[in-house]
Amino acid sequence: MTSAHPELDGDWHVHSTFSDDAHSPLQDNVDASVSTGLREIRLTEHVRTTTAWVPDFLTAVSALDVPSSLRVRTGVEAKVLDVSGTLDVPPDLVVGSGGIDGIVIADHQMPGPDGPWSPTRTREALAAGLTPAEAVDMLLTGTIAAMERAGGGAQLAHPFSILPKIGLSEDDLDDDALVRWARAAAVTGTRVEVNEKWACPGTRALQALRSEGAEVVASTDAHHARDVGRYDRVVEILDRAGDAQARR
Repeated sequence: MTSAHPELDGDWHVHSTFSDDAHSPLQDNVDASVSTGLREIRLTEHVRTTTAWVPDFLTAVSALDVPSSLRVRTGVEAKVLDVSGTLDVPPDLVVGSGGIDGIVIADHQMPGPDGPWSPTRTREALAAGLTPAEAVDMLLTGTIAAMERAGGGAQLAHPFSILPKIGLSEDDLDDDALVRWARAAAVTGTRVEVNEKWACPGTRALQALRSEGAEVVASTDAHHARDVGRYDRVVEILDRAGDAQARR
């Protein structure tokens, strides 16, 4: 794939039928990446603490027909459970040699002080007096702690996608907060995806990541093979960030 944005040579977040809400087998996703001209793909599946099929997933990945032009990585997508960065992963999960290549850290819920808060509970807390700054700090604190816990090969899935669900936006993140977040990604070696499905993160977050030296990758969050490697919203985000950088 030829593009002004080298990030588009990969799709770092693709689901198969190992995830309960996806539709395409692993091999279909691999074949789609090849036909789209990708060089890298991360096969990523939703897990919880009770998930027992990760070894079967890895066995299935090892049996795929993959051309030499494509690098296949593996990941499990898990939500941050609390502000201490606890991740919703099986207790016997192996990351690295003999296991998955990395944990894909997701903000499916708000990491609260006492466990995950649903968007509804978080909106209720905001209505009852929790300030936007306090909510954002909870999210950043939990996410950064999760990056520190996750180990090598970690990645942030659809960063800040929870904010619109609770009535906030990336505008509620001040520059210092974004620098704190981006620096943690750089220091921990956590890749950060620009996500097609959720169109996030935004321009300011992307600029902060690049300023701090964090690695940025592209993802479709595809749940069907037909969507693998097909970008529109990601291109717009990368273009806006490039234009903003050029104006500085």
